[in-house]
This record gives sequence, structure tokens and C-alpha cells, in this order.
Amino acid sequence: MQLKKELEKRILVIDGAMGTMIQRHKLTEADYRGTRFADWHCDVKGNNDLLCITQPEIIKGIHQQYLAAGADIIETNTFSSTTIAMADYDMQSLAFELNVAAATCAKEAVEAFLAENPNSTPKFVAGAIGPLNKTLSLSPDVNNPGFRAVTFDEVATAYYEQIDGLVQGGVDILLIETIFDTLNAKGAIYAAKKYFRDKKIPELPIMISGTITDASGRTLSGQTLEAFYTSVMHANPISVGLNCALGAAEMRSHIEELSQIAACYTSAYPNAGLPNAMGEYDEQPHETAHFIEEWAKEGFVNIVGGCCGTTPDHIKHIADQVKHIAPRQLPIIETALI
Repeated sequence: MQLKKELEKRILVIDGAMGTMIQRHKLTEADYRGTRFADWHCDVKGNNDLLCITQPEIIKGIHQQYLAAGADIIETNTFSSTTIAMADYDMQSLAFELNVAAATCAKEAVEAFLAENPNSTPKFVAGAIGPLNKTLSLSPDVNNPGFRAVTFDEVATAYYEQIDGLVQGGVDILLIETIFDTLNAKGAIYAAKKYFRDKKIPELPIMISGTITDASGRTLSGQTLEAFYTSVMHANPISVGLNCALGAAEMRSHIEELSQIAACYTSAYPNAGLPNAMGEYDEQPHETAHFIEEWAKEGFVNIVGGCCGTTPDHIKHIADQVKHIAPRQLPIIETALI
């Protein structure tokens, strides 16, 4: 696998925030709708994934900016491209098409970049699979702890359709990310394994990235980092890591812990610090890069990048800081019966 060969040689850089870059375009409701959805019966502004269909040049342009900044892996704009999440806009029927369109945008951006930079290192497209807006582990009704707004089968079916669109669109990796509920992630893992088994095609590498939501060091559904890692290792992922929720300063101890227990490669793409009172991110590119450079020197990471609030400037600084640092070596983990 080309991805694994690159990971053995160097620290890879994943791109930064898509939403942050879309906000810079100050798009209107009409921009989101385009001509095809001009008469859609409800508001669609804020449905960033829809832009892969209505404004593909904007999405491709963002991908190209991250590639020019030094990203080795770019994520498709599909964080919410499932029937479950698209129900917010009554666009469930578009889920498959959105994933194909998003993968196409990313692949075309890579092709254009490599055509202009034929001596570049390899670039990869990761199909972004988000956590959903419904959770399997927690009840949305405080008066009924046993209630669930969705079933495991519904989650797995939604993810299966998303994975089908991403694979048909040509992604190189599946990235199950921003996991706050490991049971949701298990639905995505199950769907991925079933998809490749059903289609009788080789599995794509799977990257898994959870999110620690506060200083307790636990996910929203209550798992410690070690418990989360143990819960997803059956997927045989190429990497396990953390993203979102925290800035690099707050994430450091968790990345250090993960680097010591993970038998696979590790990834980390933190937010640009913690949000200010207005919900905006103030951490400057050189500041984020300084934290990640330290992680790299300590041997904690194999894949680094940025999440909320990060921009191509953040990614360029990160890429510049880690390009001469050796990647984390995979540890030899002793197996034990418990």
C-alpha cells in the first residue's frame, strides 16, 4: 500500500478545516441553492456538503489551497453526507450523490495539483465519515434514559450508503472521524467491513479519529482514551487518533498516552486553540505548528493537521515544522490475556 509506505518514511500532513474556509466565501442562501435547488421547500444555507453539487469549484479551490500548503491527505466535504444527517434539510435522497460529488471534487483537485507539480510526493483523498447528529449510546430525552432516537441498523445502513458513494467516487482512505460515541463508530466500521465483503473488493485503509470532549479525558459517551482505542482496534485501522473539541495545548497529554498504547499509526489534528466568546478561533498558525512540532520531536505522531479554525496557513506552518522530523515508530505491543 502506497499510504503505508509513505507513513513509514515521514510524518504525513492532513488538511485543515473545511467549514472555516467556506465561511470566508460569505455565501448566501441563493449560493447554497444554486439553480438546481432554487425552489427547495426549506432553507439550505449551512448545508456545507451540498456545495459539492451546487458550488463544486469553491470546494475544489479549498482542496487545492490545502494541497498547495503541503497537505498529503485531503478530506472530502462529506461530514454530514448521510441520510440521517441530511434529514435536517429533507435531503435524505441526496446522500449517495453528495458523497460521489465530494469525492470527485477532491480527486479532481489532486489531479490538478499533481499535473502542476509532477515531482510532488503522493497525495491521498480521505472519505470523511462524520459522527452523525444522533447517538446510539445516549438518550436525547432526560426523562427517558432508555430512549434512543436511532437504531444500530439504521446507523449502519446510513453509513453503508455513504461508504458506497465515497468508494465509487474514488477515495483512497475511509476516515471515521470526530467520534464522540464509539457505538456510532462501530456502526461505521461494521458498514465498511460489510460493504467490502459484499462487493468482493479489497478493503480501503481505515483511519479512525475520536474526540475527547473535556478535561476528564473521556469521550462524550464516557469512555477513556484507552477504552476507546480498545473498542475500535478490531477494525484493524491504519491509524487511530484524536481531532476536534480541544486545542493542541489541551490535547497533548492524550496524544502522548495514545502514542504509547496504539499498535497502529497515530494521528492528531486539533482545533486552532479553544473558541473565544464569539465562537471564533484565535490561535495563530505558528502557535499551532509549535505545539505539533513538539509532539513530532517527542515521537508521538505519524499524521498531523488541523480541525476547527485552522486554515491553509496553519497547515503550511505545520508541514514546514514536521517535514524533517522522523515519524513515530510503531511499538511492539505485548499481547496478554486478561
